[in-house]
Amino acid sequence: MHMNVTLRQLRAFIAVAEAEHFTRAADKLGLSQSSVSTLVRELETNLGLRLFDRHTRMLKLTLAGAEILPLARKAMADLDSVLGSSSQLKTLGRGRVSVAAASLQAALFLPRFIGRFCAEYPGVRVTLHDVSQDTVPELVRGGEVDFGVGTDAGQRHDLAKRPIITDTFIAVMPPDHPMGRKRELTWQDLVGVPLIGPPPGNPVREQLDFALAREGITLTRSYEVALPLTIVGMVEGGLGIGVLTTAASRLAEALGLTVRKVTRPVVKREMSLLFHADRSLSPAAQNFRDMLLKRPEEWIET
Repeated sequence: MHMNVTLRQLRAFIAVAEAEHFTRAADKLGLSQSSVSTLVRELETNLGLRLFDRHTRMLKLTLAGAEILPLARKAMADLDSVLGSSSQLKTLGRGRVSVAAASLQAALFLPRFIGRFCAEYPGVRVTLHDVSQDTVPELVRGGEVDFGVGTDAGQRHDLAKRPIITDTFIAVMPPDHPMGRKRELTWQDLVGVPLIGPPPGNPVREQLDFALAREGITLTRSYEVALPLTIVGMVEGGLGIGVLTTAASRLAEALGLTVRKVTRPVVKREMSLLFHADRSLSPAAQNFRDMLLKRPEEWIET
């Protein structure tokens, strides 16, 4: 029977016990006196206990009522605590956000967003997983992160995506490389030239190879490494020309390398926020996502 006890019954009981009067308790709760009397009577029936001794001019807790009152107060306090916590989560007073990003985005783009977000919501902890491009979708699909930032070349039914920006494929070379004399290169110029790029299976490489295959162009990589930083480092070491996107321009130019646009065709890469299609985001993760989507121009380095 006790499973039928309701919050309204407990509230009415506490109010009557504190006011020692049905009418005053009813005024405090904003209910009619008959409603409060009915709620207390229902609670007594559900508990199988008499909670009040009713006299003509007096209302006193029974011994059982006096023992149950602190328990009822604790139950209501616990509920208020839960509601307070949920309210805090809604307003982002606290919480956690986890995001996976390809190493370049993790290093050059996300820190400024994380800094701004944490300044606005200091109670929220943001965890950043800096990984290779092809690992980002796997972390999202496995539920290890709230969402990812990267490229998804596959048609995975369990991934949803929201495009942020597109960037363009470029060639990166040492400053004294003969091809640096040209203002623009074509993909045909790079056929047969020692190139450095991501390995097969990398979604960025797949986008490029697919676009070039339609033009009958096949590139050969002398070195295949997963991380853009390694590609740029190998270019600086004189091992070949790096095939990257404009996201790497800032890094390459900081190391004194030459960056050239490659045309015929101009190939673009779409960078997106990747989500698990069947999971909803927490309020904190939703707000962080909205911040990332609100200012796409900040993802582009000038």
